[in-house]
Amino acid sequence: MKQKTFKHIDEKLKAELLSEENDSGRYYVTPEGKYPSVTTVTGWEKRKFFAEWRKNNPEEAKRTVNRGNKLHSLIERYLNNESLDKKEIDPFTLDLFLQMKKDVDRIDNIHALETPLYSKLLKLAGRVDCIAEFDGQLAIIDFKGSTKAKRKEDIDNYFMQATAYSIMWKERTGIPIKKLVILISSEDGGPQIFEADPMDHVPNLKNAIEKYERETSATV
Repeated sequence: MKQKTFKHIDEKLKAELLSEENDSGRYYVTPEGKYPSVTTVTGWEKRKFFAEWRKNNPEEAKRTVNRGNKLHSLIERYLNNESLDKKEIDPFTLDLFLQMKKDVDRIDNIHALETPLYSKLLKLAGRVDCIAEFDGQLAIIDFKGSTKAKRKEDIDNYFMQATAYSIMWKERTGIPIKKLVILISSEDGGPQIFEADPMDHVPNLKNAIEKYERETSATV
């Protein structure tokens, strides 16, 4: 497998954030206070649906979590310029990775990879997949594995998450990000790529935060 060599830009934002769980989801302990995770807040409205689905489909739920973890780990290794041997990668994960590899290779000048971020403005925290140039433009880049191909209207929560990270990044570094990129490798639909402007998803993110805070009376 031909591997690209990626350039990394050190932004010195490597500090880990401790996390904890309670009935309101996952929280991170940041220098500014205890903030709920981005995924908890953006997924709050659909939490009951997914909890019920996991209860009724425990094996599939376990499989999809494992699929996502393996795919993310492989992509992270690739972006970190680690040498990959196809013989040492399970065929299923390798197939998902190879589907999206041509789009992953459009990435360069990586500023953050699995990096913890937080925002005093949003009162949110989380771990961003990747912040790098995509086709030469700095972007929040998220990697997803899926059982079925997605429609753009299916992934509003992905865009909200990425928008939150763009705001966190601007707050932490002063560097604006005007592009969101969601790369999806699906079992039945091949690779997909969705791009958006974070400004288009700020209203939905604001509504999600307000709903979460209203329904949990969260003290963060």
